Amino acid sequence: MISRQLLKTSFALTLVAALGLGAAACGGGSRAQANKQGPEAEGTPEAVQVSTAPAVRRDLPRFIEATGGLAADEQTDVAPTVGGRVVSVGVDLGSYVQRGQPIVRLDAADAQLRLEQAQAAQAQAQSNVRQAEERIGLRPGQRFDPARVAEVGAARAALDLAEKQLRRFETLLESGDVSRSAYDQQRAQRDQLRQQYEAALAQANQSYAAVGTARAAVESARVQVETARKGVRDVIVYAPISGYVADRPADLGEFISTSMKVATIVRTNPLRVRIDIPEQDISAVRPGQSVSVSVSAYPGRTFAGRVARISPNVSAQSRTLTVEAEVDNGENLLKPGQFATIRILLPQTEPAILVPARAVRSDGTSARVFVIRDGVAQERLVQTGQAEGDLVEIRGNVAPDEPVATSNVEQLADGVPVRQ
Repeated sequence: MISRQLLKTSFALTLVAALGLGAAACGGGSRAQANKQGPEAEGTPEAVQVSTAPAVRRDLPRFIEATGGLAADEQTDVAPTVGGRVVSVGVDLGSYVQRGQPIVRLDAADAQLRLEQAQAAQAQAQSNVRQAEERIGLRPGQRFDPARVAEVGAARAALDLAEKQLRRFETLLESGDVSRSAYDQQRAQRDQLRQQYEAALAQANQSYAAVGTARAAVESARVQVETARKGVRDVIVYAPISGYVADRPADLGEFISTSMKVATIVRTNPLRVRIDIPEQDISAVRPGQSVSVSVSAYPGRTFAGRVARISPNVSAQSRTLTVEAEVDNGENLLKPGQFATIRILLPQTEPAILVPARAVRSDGTSARVFVIRDGVAQERLVQTGQAEGDLVEIRGNVAPDEPVATSNVEQLADGVPVRQ
């Protein structure tokens, strides 16, 4: 007969075994369930929240784009024409001046003294002319005639009388009423009077030449007076053009010479800008074409201009054509020296596909957008073109009206599920 103690022990062992099998069964089921859920979780990526916008088709104006530096339409360094000490300065850096406006005034004492000296020399020369004219009896404005000179007239009268007397003696000599010696004496007297007349005539002509010399001296003195007067005027330095003062090195009390500049003036409306056009675009550029200019100082704003000048030759080194444009700067917002982007607008337009700029993801040299279809992102490689406001042109792989992702683009990849 089996004892009660043995039965209790067998029952306890059987119960422990049963509990162990149950625990094993439960544990195996949990691991299997875990193994079953893990791969499924890894194969189903989480959807990315995106917003979309349709690609649009639009006719875009075409242009040639280049960069260059803005330059003043005209710039001049102003220097005095006479030296002197600065007694007043009428402008400063940034001042706007009109053409003909005084910039600097120099001390006029030396220039005034030179003028007075020149005027005195002119008065002396005029006095010399009057004396020379009086010596030959020439009145102001009268034409010179040697016969009007007293000495010449007296010598001529004496010569004429001697000629008549000699002819009378010739008649008397033929009739025998005078001797040969008397006739010869009269002829010698006539010859002497002729020499005196010729000497008087030569002296008169010489005196008239002295009048000419004196008159030339008066003209030279007049030129010296005008030069001295100009020197008095030149102590005031005027602006040769209208514009802004870009530099003013002259200071009050400083002595400046004709080789020193007192100011630099620039005319800033319009401004000029030079750009180089590739050889293949030469045929598209004409004088008068519209130009738009943008600078970093005024983002989102453009300034109007036109093509003003075109170089006649292409650079042999770069194979580019230099084009100069004039840019309207009536508000004086643009400054010479600024770096600018210039677009030469072409007359024709071309159809283009545009998407919001935030829809394009650029990675180095490649650009891509993500078209959303059936809740899935489809990656499309594209090429970007010109920008129009917040839109950018794309070329290839995107059709008009296709929705493209415009947010969380950096989280997308081809085939990633999305929700909107």
